[in-house]
Amino acid sequence: MTELTAPNVVASSTRSDRRRRIVQNLLRGERPYMLYIAFVILLVVFSLSSPWFLSVDNFLNIGRQTTLVSIIAVGMTFIIIARQIDLSVASTLALSGMAAALAMSQINNSWIVGAVAGLGTGALVGLINGILTTQLSIPSFLVTLGSLSMARGLAMMVTNTKPVIITNETYFAIFGEGTFLGVPVPIAWTLAAMIVGILLLHYNVFGRRIYAVGGNPTAALYSGINTKRITTAAFVLTGTLAGLAALVLSARSHAARPDVVQGMELDVIAAVILGGCSLFGGRGYILGTLFGSLIIGTLNNGLVLLGVSSPMQLVIKGAIIVAAVAFTKR
Repeated sequence: MTELTAPNVVASSTRSDRRRRIVQNLLRGERPYMLYIAFVILLVVFSLSSPWFLSVDNFLNIGRQTTLVSIIAVGMTFIIIARQIDLSVASTLALSGMAAALAMSQINNSWIVGAVAGLGTGALVGLINGILTTQLSIPSFLVTLGSLSMARGLAMMVTNTKPVIITNETYFAIFGEGTFLGVPVPIAWTLAAMIVGILLLHYNVFGRRIYAVGGNPTAALYSGINTKRITTAAFVLTGTLAGLAALVLSARSHAARPDVVQGMELDVIAAVILGGCSLFGGRGYILGTLFGSLIIGTLNNGLVLLGVSSPMQLVIKGAIIVAAVAFTKR
Protein backbone atom coordinates (compact mmCIF):
# COMPACT_ATOMS: atom_id res chain seq x y z
CA MET A 1 0.00 0.00 0.00
CA THR A 2 1.37 3.41 -1.05
CA GLU A 3 2.06 5.75 1.82
CA LEU A 4 0.99 9.37 1.33
CA THR A 5 3.94 11.71 1.68
CA ALA A 6 3.70 15.43 2.45
CA PRO A 7 4.23 16.54 -1.21
CA ASN A 8 1.57 14.07 -2.39
CA VAL A 9 -0.91 15.36 0.19
CA VAL A 10 -0.24 18.98 -0.84
CA ALA A 11 -0.63 18.18 -4.55
CA SER A 12 -3.86 16.28 -3.91
CA SER A 13 -5.21 19.12 -1.82
CA THR A 14 -4.29 21.67 -4.51
CA ARG A 15 -6.08 19.69 -7.22
CA SER A 16 -9.12 19.28 -5.00
CA ASP A 17 -9.22 23.02 -4.24
CA ARG A 18 -8.89 23.83 -7.93
CA ARG A 19 -11.83 21.55 -8.84
CA ARG A 20 -13.89 23.03 -6.02
CA ARG A 21 -13.24 26.58 -7.24
CA ILE A 22 -14.25 25.66 -10.80
CA VAL A 23 -17.53 24.12 -9.60
CA GLN A 24 -18.23 27.16 -7.41
CA ASN A 25 -17.56 29.53 -10.30
CA LEU A 26 -19.90 27.54 -12.53
CA LEU A 27 -22.66 27.64 -9.94
CA ARG A 28 -22.21 31.40 -9.45
CA GLY A 29 -22.21 32.01 -13.21
CA GLU A 30 -18.80 33.68 -13.24
CA ARG A 31 -16.49 34.17 -16.21
CA PRO A 32 -14.68 32.60 -17.97
CA TYR A 33 -16.50 29.31 -17.48
CA MET A 34 -19.99 30.49 -18.44
CA LEU A 35 -18.56 32.08 -21.57
CA TYR A 36 -17.35 28.68 -22.80
CA ILE A 37 -20.64 27.05 -21.83
CA ALA A 38 -22.63 29.72 -23.69
CA PHE A 39 -20.54 29.15 -26.81
CA VAL A 40 -21.08 25.37 -26.64
CA ILE A 41 -24.82 25.85 -26.11
CA LEU A 42 -25.03 28.03 -29.22
CA LEU A 43 -23.17 25.39 -31.26
CA VAL A 44 -25.49 22.61 -30.06
CA VAL A 45 -28.72 24.58 -30.59
CA PHE A 46 -27.86 25.74 -34.11
CA SER A 47 -26.43 22.37 -35.15
CA LEU A 48 -29.71 20.71 -34.16
CA SER A 49 -31.76 23.41 -35.88
CA SER A 50 -29.93 23.59 -39.20
CA PRO A 51 -28.26 20.77 -41.19
CA TRP A 52 -25.81 23.25 -42.78
CA PHE A 53 -24.49 24.77 -39.57
CA LEU A 54 -21.83 22.14 -38.75
CA SER A 55 -20.20 22.22 -42.19
CA VAL A 56 -16.56 23.27 -42.52
CA ASP A 57 -17.52 25.92 -45.08
CA ASN A 58 -19.96 27.47 -42.63
CA PHE A 59 -17.38 27.63 -39.84
CA LEU A 60 -14.93 29.28 -42.22
CA ASN A 61 -17.71 31.69 -43.14
CA ILE A 62 -18.21 32.54 -39.46
CA GLY A 63 -14.48 33.14 -39.16
CA ARG A 64 -14.53 35.53 -42.11
CA GLN A 65 -17.63 37.31 -40.84
CA THR A 66 -16.08 37.95 -37.43
CA THR A 67 -12.69 39.06 -38.77
CA LEU A 68 -13.27 42.82 -38.53
CA VAL A 69 -14.84 42.70 -35.08
CA SER A 70 -12.22 40.30 -33.72
CA ILE A 71 -9.23 42.30 -34.97
CA ILE A 72 -10.46 45.62 -33.58
CA ALA A 73 -11.70 43.98 -30.37
CA VAL A 74 -8.10 43.05 -29.53
CA GLY A 75 -7.23 46.73 -29.26
CA MET A 76 -10.52 47.57 -27.55
CA THR A 77 -9.62 45.05 -24.84
CA PHE A 78 -6.57 47.13 -23.92
CA ILE A 79 -8.62 50.33 -23.88
CA ILE A 80 -11.43 48.98 -21.71
CA ILE A 81 -9.00 47.35 -19.27
CA ALA A 82 -7.42 50.81 -18.95
CA ARG A 83 -10.83 52.29 -18.00
CA GLN A 84 -11.39 54.00 -21.34
CA ILE A 85 -13.69 53.54 -24.35
CA ASP A 86 -13.30 54.12 -28.10
CA LEU A 87 -16.48 54.79 -30.08
CA SER A 88 -14.63 55.85 -33.22
CA VAL A 89 -13.24 52.50 -34.37
CA ALA A 90 -15.77 51.96 -37.17
CA SER A 91 -15.26 55.46 -38.55
CA THR A 92 -11.49 55.00 -38.21
CA LEU A 93 -11.80 51.83 -40.29
CA ALA A 94 -13.72 53.70 -43.01
CA LEU A 95 -11.21 56.57 -43.09
CA SER A 96 -8.23 54.19 -43.11
CA GLY A 97 -9.69 52.21 -46.00
CA MET A 98 -10.18 55.38 -48.02
CA ALA A 99 -6.63 56.49 -47.24
CA ALA A 100 -5.20 53.14 -48.37
CA ALA A 101 -7.18 53.10 -51.61
CA LEU A 102 -6.39 56.72 -52.47
CA ALA A 103 -2.68 56.23 -51.71
CA MET A 104 -2.52 53.25 -54.05
CA SER A 105 -4.37 55.10 -56.80
CA GLN A 106 -1.98 58.05 -56.58
CA ILE A 107 1.38 56.29 -56.06
CA ASN A 108 2.10 53.55 -58.62
CA ASN A 109 -0.73 51.31 -57.41
CA SER A 110 1.66 50.01 -54.74
CA TRP A 111 0.12 47.72 -52.13
CA ILE A 112 2.92 48.61 -49.70
CA VAL A 113 2.05 52.31 -49.93
CA GLY A 114 -1.62 51.45 -49.43
CA ALA A 115 -0.91 49.30 -46.38
CA VAL A 116 1.29 51.96 -44.77
CA ALA A 117 -1.32 54.64 -45.48
CA GLY A 118 -4.14 52.56 -44.00
CA LEU A 119 -2.25 51.53 -40.87
CA GLY A 120 -0.78 55.02 -40.44
CA THR A 121 -4.17 56.70 -40.69
CA GLY A 122 -5.61 54.39 -38.06
CA ALA A 123 -2.64 54.98 -35.75
CA LEU A 124 -2.95 58.76 -36.24
CA VAL A 125 -6.63 58.78 -35.27
CA GLY A 126 -5.77 56.68 -32.21
CA LEU A 127 -2.95 59.05 -31.28
CA ILE A 128 -5.27 62.06 -31.50
CA ASN A 129 -7.86 60.28 -29.35
CA GLY A 130 -5.21 59.38 -26.78
CA ILE A 131 -3.69 62.87 -26.60
CA LEU A 132 -7.06 64.60 -26.23
CA THR A 133 -8.13 62.13 -23.57
CA THR A 134 -4.95 62.24 -21.48
CA GLN A 135 -3.52 65.70 -22.02
CA LEU A 136 -6.78 67.66 -21.93
CA SER A 137 -8.45 65.35 -19.39
CA ILE A 138 -11.56 64.99 -21.57
CA PRO A 139 -13.50 61.75 -21.00
CA SER A 140 -12.69 59.27 -23.75
CA PHE A 141 -16.41 58.74 -24.35
CA LEU A 142 -16.77 62.37 -25.46
CA VAL A 143 -13.46 62.48 -27.35
CA THR A 144 -14.19 59.38 -29.40
CA LEU A 145 -17.82 60.36 -29.91
CA GLY A 146 -16.49 63.49 -31.61
CA SER A 147 -13.83 61.65 -33.60
CA LEU A 148 -16.48 59.15 -34.70
CA SER A 149 -18.25 61.95 -36.57
CA MET A 150 -15.09 63.70 -37.77
CA ALA A 151 -13.42 60.56 -39.16
CA ARG A 152 -16.61 59.51 -40.94
CA GLY A 153 -17.05 63.01 -42.34
CA LEU A 154 -13.46 63.10 -43.61
CA ALA A 155 -13.91 59.69 -45.24
CA MET A 156 -16.92 61.04 -47.12
CA MET A 157 -15.33 64.38 -48.00
CA VAL A 158 -12.17 63.11 -49.67
CA THR A 159 -14.09 61.59 -52.61
CA ASN A 160 -17.45 63.32 -52.18
CA THR A 161 -18.96 60.05 -50.80
CA LYS A 162 -17.81 58.04 -53.84
CA PRO A 163 -16.07 54.66 -53.46
CA VAL A 164 -12.48 54.16 -54.61
CA ILE A 165 -11.83 51.07 -56.73
CA ILE A 166 -8.75 48.95 -55.93
CA THR A 167 -7.08 46.88 -58.66
CA ASN A 168 -3.87 45.57 -57.05
CA GLU A 169 -3.98 41.75 -57.13
CA THR A 170 -1.15 41.40 -54.61
CA TYR A 171 -3.12 43.55 -52.15
CA PHE A 172 -6.12 41.25 -52.61
CA ALA A 173 -4.01 38.15 -52.03
CA ILE A 174 -2.25 39.45 -48.91
CA PHE A 175 -5.21 40.96 -47.12
CA GLY A 176 -8.43 39.55 -48.50
CA GLU A 177 -8.55 36.58 -50.83
CA GLY A 178 -5.42 34.47 -50.44
CA THR A 179 -4.56 31.69 -48.02
CA PHE A 180 -1.75 31.24 -45.51
CA LEU A 181 -0.85 27.62 -44.67
CA GLY A 182 -4.29 26.66 -45.94
CA VAL A 183 -6.08 29.23 -43.78
CA PRO A 184 -7.99 32.10 -45.46
CA VAL A 185 -5.96 35.27 -44.94
CA PRO A 186 -8.72 37.20 -43.12
CA ILE A 187 -8.75 34.47 -40.47
CA ALA A 188 -4.93 34.37 -40.49
CA TRP A 189 -4.82 38.13 -39.79
CA THR A 190 -7.30 37.63 -36.97
CA LEU A 191 -5.11 34.95 -35.41
CA ALA A 192 -2.02 37.14 -35.84
CA ALA A 193 -3.74 40.04 -34.08
CA MET A 194 -4.83 37.72 -31.27
CA ILE A 195 -1.33 36.32 -30.80
CA VAL A 196 0.22 39.80 -30.69
CA GLY A 197 -2.48 40.90 -28.25
CA ILE A 198 -1.87 37.93 -25.96
CA LEU A 199 1.89 38.51 -25.97
CA LEU A 200 1.48 42.23 -25.22
CA LEU A 201 -1.21 41.92 -22.59
CA HIS A 202 -0.21 38.78 -20.73
CA TYR A 203 3.55 38.41 -21.28
CA ASN A 204 4.84 41.96 -21.52
CA VAL A 205 5.43 44.84 -19.13
CA PHE A 206 3.09 46.97 -21.24
CA GLY A 207 0.21 44.62 -20.42
CA ARG A 208 0.99 44.68 -16.70
CA ARG A 209 0.95 48.46 -16.79
CA ILE A 210 -2.39 48.43 -18.63
CA TYR A 211 -3.86 46.32 -15.82
CA ALA A 212 -2.33 48.63 -13.22
CA VAL A 213 -3.71 51.77 -14.88
CA GLY A 214 -7.17 50.25 -15.13
CA GLY A 215 -7.18 48.67 -11.71
CA ASN A 216 -6.06 51.73 -9.74
CA PRO A 217 -4.83 54.74 -11.75
CA THR A 218 -3.69 56.65 -8.66
CA ALA A 219 -1.64 53.77 -7.32
CA ALA A 220 -0.18 53.18 -10.80
CA LEU A 221 0.85 56.84 -11.03
CA TYR A 222 2.50 56.79 -7.60
CA SER A 223 4.34 53.59 -8.50
CA GLY A 224 6.10 55.40 -11.34
CA ILE A 225 3.95 54.35 -14.31
CA ASN A 226 3.38 57.04 -16.93
CA THR A 227 -0.37 56.51 -17.04
CA LYS A 228 -0.93 59.06 -19.81
CA ARG A 229 1.61 57.41 -22.10
CA ILE A 230 0.22 53.94 -21.45
CA THR A 231 -3.36 55.08 -22.12
CA THR A 232 -2.33 56.87 -25.32
CA ALA A 233 -0.46 53.76 -26.49
CA ALA A 234 -3.65 51.71 -26.02
CA PHE A 235 -5.55 54.15 -28.27
CA VAL A 236 -2.79 54.02 -30.90
CA LEU A 237 -2.84 50.22 -30.85
CA THR A 238 -6.61 50.17 -31.33
CA GLY A 239 -6.43 52.69 -34.18
CA THR A 240 -3.73 50.65 -35.90
CA LEU A 241 -5.83 47.49 -35.66
CA ALA A 242 -8.79 49.41 -37.09
CA GLY A 243 -6.46 50.28 -39.97
CA LEU A 244 -5.59 46.60 -40.41
CA ALA A 245 -9.29 45.71 -40.45
CA ALA A 246 -9.75 48.37 -43.15
CA LEU A 247 -7.10 46.68 -45.31
CA VAL A 248 -8.85 43.32 -44.93
CA LEU A 249 -12.29 44.74 -45.75
CA SER A 250 -11.15 46.79 -48.76
CA ALA A 251 -9.15 43.85 -50.14
CA ARG A 252 -12.19 41.56 -49.88
CA SER A 253 -14.53 44.07 -51.55
CA HIS A 254 -11.96 45.39 -54.11
CA ALA A 255 -12.92 48.91 -53.13
CA ALA A 256 -12.95 51.36 -50.24
CA ARG A 257 -16.25 52.97 -49.31
CA PRO A 258 -16.79 55.82 -46.83
CA ASP A 259 -20.10 54.46 -45.52
CA VAL A 260 -19.02 50.95 -44.47
CA VAL A 261 -19.51 49.23 -41.08
CA GLN A 262 -21.59 51.98 -39.50
CA GLY A 263 -22.44 50.97 -35.94
CA MET A 264 -19.83 48.20 -35.81
CA GLU A 265 -18.24 49.80 -32.72
CA LEU A 266 -21.19 48.44 -30.72
CA ASP A 267 -20.43 44.86 -31.80
CA VAL A 268 -16.76 45.38 -30.91
CA ILE A 269 -17.57 46.66 -27.42
CA ALA A 270 -20.15 43.90 -26.94
CA ALA A 271 -17.59 41.23 -27.89
CA VAL A 272 -15.06 42.59 -25.38
CA ILE A 273 -17.57 42.89 -22.53
CA LEU A 274 -19.12 39.53 -23.33
CA GLY A 275 -15.61 38.08 -23.29
CA GLY A 276 -15.08 39.00 -19.65
CA CYS A 277 -13.70 42.54 -19.73
CA SER A 278 -14.95 44.88 -17.03
CA LEU A 279 -16.17 48.34 -17.99
CA PHE A 280 -14.76 49.46 -14.63
CA GLY A 281 -11.27 48.57 -15.84
CA GLY A 282 -8.52 46.33 -14.53
CA ARG A 283 -9.88 43.03 -15.82
CA GLY A 284 -10.00 41.26 -19.17
CA TYR A 285 -8.14 38.85 -21.42
CA ILE A 286 -7.66 38.39 -25.15
CA LEU A 287 -8.90 34.80 -25.41
CA GLY A 288 -12.17 35.85 -23.78
CA THR A 289 -12.52 38.62 -26.35
CA LEU A 290 -12.09 36.06 -29.14
CA PHE A 291 -14.83 33.89 -27.66
CA GLY A 292 -17.07 36.94 -27.25
CA SER A 293 -16.60 37.80 -30.92
CA LEU A 294 -17.24 34.21 -31.98
CA ILE A 295 -20.43 34.09 -29.91
CA ILE A 296 -21.75 37.18 -31.69
CA GLY A 297 -20.68 35.84 -35.09
CA THR A 298 -22.16 32.41 -34.42
CA LEU A 299 -25.40 33.99 -33.26
CA ASN A 300 -25.65 36.10 -36.42
CA ASN A 301 -24.84 33.13 -38.65
CA GLY A 302 -27.25 30.73 -36.94
CA LEU A 303 -30.15 33.17 -37.07
CA VAL A 304 -29.58 33.73 -40.79
CA LEU A 305 -29.55 29.97 -41.44
CA LEU A 306 -32.81 29.63 -39.53
CA GLY A 307 -34.39 32.29 -41.73
CA VAL A 308 -35.03 34.77 -38.92
CA SER A 309 -35.88 38.27 -40.19
CA SER A 310 -33.33 41.08 -39.80
CA PRO A 311 -35.40 43.09 -37.28
CA MET A 312 -35.98 40.00 -35.14
CA GLN A 313 -32.26 39.15 -35.36
CA LEU A 314 -31.44 42.52 -33.77
CA VAL A 315 -33.96 41.93 -30.99
CA ILE A 316 -32.74 38.41 -30.24
CA LYS A 317 -29.05 39.32 -30.41
CA GLY A 318 -29.50 42.30 -28.10
CA ALA A 319 -31.53 40.32 -25.58
CA ILE A 320 -29.04 37.43 -25.51
CA ILE A 321 -26.06 39.76 -25.07
CA VAL A 322 -27.72 41.64 -22.20
CA ALA A 323 -28.81 38.38 -20.55
CA ALA A 324 -25.35 36.84 -20.94
CA VAL A 325 -23.57 39.83 -19.44
CA ALA A 326 -26.10 40.06 -16.61
CA PHE A 327 -25.76 36.36 -15.84
CA THR A 328 -21.98 36.36 -15.94
CA LYS A 329 -21.94 39.12 -13.37
CA ARG A 330 -19.00 41.26 -12.45
